[in-house]
Amino acid sequence: MNGVHFNGAWHKRGLFYLARTLGTQLSGGEDYQELRASVGLHLLDFDLFTGTEAEREQAVWRFEMRDERQPDISLGNILQMNLIELNKADHLGLPEGPLRAWITFFKHWQEELTMANVAHEPVKKAMSRIRELSADEETRRLAFVRERALRDEVSLLNDAKREGEMTGERRVLQRLLSRRFGDLPEWVIQRLEAANAQQLEDWTDEILVADSLDELFKH
Repeated sequence: MNGVHFNGAWHKRGLFYLARTLGTQLSGGEDYQELRASVGLHLLDFDLFTGTEAEREQAVWRFEMRDERQPDISLGNILQMNLIELNKADHLGLPEGPLRAWITFFKHWQEELTMANVAHEPVKKAMSRIRELSADEETRRLAFVRERALRDEVSLLNDAKREGEMTGERRVLQRLLSRRFGDLPEWVIQRLEAANAQQLEDWTDEILVADSLDELFKH
């Protein structure tokens, strides 16, 4: 097919699922007259047809089952594939109308000044919904930030409380050691400062049975 750039296997995937929607409509014994048209709509973020000038000047495509030699002869639109090349459509500037409004939405929904000029009501509703979702997301983000800040504050307070309790335990143990063994050498002071709560508790339990500082701090 001249001038066609297939981006990956999207076209095969699209046709596969399009045919699948048609083939799964009927159950056993149902009339084929009950079949409804299967219509595929693909919004492409790349240029698909770029071979000729005519291809480069067209952005909206519709493919149906037609005869190769006489394209006016069709089997109907029971299978229909619609493609919109968004980059091309935005660049070419389609006539005013719903399609142009939607293409502007898909390409420029983050640009408030551009979207302010779109008057198509369904697109305006879509923009309103996006703003609502964005607001909800911001609300969730702020709630998370507040919750995290609260947890951090509680954690810091608990750490300070635990540190205060350990400082008190160190001072008590240091006084007991001084009464038991006299002036304490620097290495004992350093061991007390570096100790955790469990070590302080173990040394306090052993202070009355240890005969020396070396024996007490051997572990």
